[in-house]
Amino acid sequence: MRKVLTLSLIVVLFAAFKQPSNTSKANLILVDTNKLVNDGKVWAALYQQRAAEYRALCFQAYNIAKERIDEAVKKHNGKPLAVVTDIDETLLDNSPYDAQRALNNLDYDSKTWKEWTAKAIADSVPGAPSFFKYAASKGVMIFYITNRDEDERAATLKNLQLYHLPDADDAHLLLRQGTSSKESRRQQVLVKYNIVLLCGDNLPDFDALYDNKPSEETRMAATEKLRKEFGSRYIVIPNPSYGDFEGALFKFNYKLTPAQKDSVVRALIHKE
Repeated sequence: MRKVLTLSLIVVLFAAFKQPSNTSKANLILVDTNKLVNDGKVWAALYQQRAAEYRALCFQAYNIAKERIDEAVKKHNGKPLAVVTDIDETLLDNSPYDAQRALNNLDYDSKTWKEWTAKAIADSVPGAPSFFKYAASKGVMIFYITNRDEDERAATLKNLQLYHLPDADDAHLLLRQGTSSKESRRQQVLVKYNIVLLCGDNLPDFDALYDNKPSEETRMAATEKLRKEFGSRYIVIPNPSYGDFEGALFKFNYKLTPAQKDSVVRALIHKE
């Protein structure tokens, strides 16, 4: 990383000396800063891959989830129990894809994403396979609600089955069908099951209050309203790389250039 930063600095200095004398300082700053967001994503992927703290947070989340399963099983006297879980960055670790894109100063794109998921080689999130197997051993059904597309179904199941995850079949894999909101799919599960736990890395994985591209302020207000659910019925897995938190920063404008995103981040971050 130090070598990459050094090389970037050399490039910036060379560009500065090549600029005409009337070139504004603002233009030179753009040359130097238009990788801020993607450099951040490199560090996020590095944290996910290498930090013992990330692993500890995942274990903490799934240890709490196991306790909640034990409590639910003891109280069970109605419909069959179910856990609803997201897949990406909740159960499967896609940080190699994120890192590769960021290192090349590239954004997410559906074509390369599907090339990645088609390989069905994503590692598992620490603690996830053992937790879901434990829940299944207690008679709890697992439903995988993801915003992957229908043409990713076969590869997704193959990746889940790589870790011998329970209920990894067509009936329990609910993919995106026209909308990114997961509420209708959660309601579909609720027809026959009591959802005792939801696991995810992105707040729309849990509640419809986070649907419809809410602002940062709306997301914060919803989180305050639901504060008692976190650690109780909602289990959040850390994901510093991407999610609706990022979309909210950019007001869900996915056409912003890297330089424009960098400008937004610089304007929003607290510096004092």
